Amino acid sequence: MGNYSDVVYINNDMDTSEVTISIGDAAKELGISTKTLRRWTDSGKIRFERSPSGQRRFFLADIKRITPRDLKQLDDRVTINYARVSSHDQKGDLVRQVQVLEAFSAANGWQFETIQDLGSGLNYQKKGLQKLLKRIMQGDVARLVLTHKDRLLRFGAELVFAMCEEFETEVVIINKTNEEVTFEQELVQDMIELITIFSARLYGSRSKKNKKLIDGMTAVVNEVK
Repeated sequence: MGNYSDVVYINNDMDTSEVTISIGDAAKELGISTKTLRRWTDSGKIRFERSPSGQRRFFLADIKRITPRDLKQLDDRVTINYARVSSHDQKGDLVRQVQVLEAFSAANGWQFETIQDLGSGLNYQKKGLQKLLKRIMQGDVARLVLTHKDRLLRFGAELVFAMCEEFETEVVIINKTNEEVTFEQELVQDMIELITIFSARLYGSRSKKNKKLIDGMTAVVNEVK
């Protein structure tokens, strides 16, 4: 499948089971990236040895024995479905999101888990989101599935997608169109939530001044929906 330019043969009688190749050649032979191969070796799934210079060397006989079925078993990372709504009164929408995500993942034959979040699309500290990011950075996630892009974050989703690319996590967005109504409605809720948070910090959550400001700003936001 590949030309092993850096394979060193000492003589014709050497034991080919001990022939080693570089990580680049091993990855090409398997049809995977070097990042994936490093991850597999770090978790002890494929043996290797270190060259005198400290480079990883892979046994050619081991690589040749790996079949497509073996590759699938080696890459046993999970699919994570992520569902989010902004407020408690949207619980029905959260249930629908979960149903859509799980039906989609099951139809594709993916081993999946589902993370549900309740909070603003502007809030980066949601427990579910933090759990998702940690799992991605640990290399546990094969793919992230969303019903819509803005279910992840209102702004900054591209940064998470860049992280997914770095950790070889595929991003699957089921619905890429018809988000206008959902976007406008939830953006209003996000604005009201921001107003509530900042006014509470300024005046105290129970002060009359705080309540008056929230009511006034909420009325303005609702007028421009």
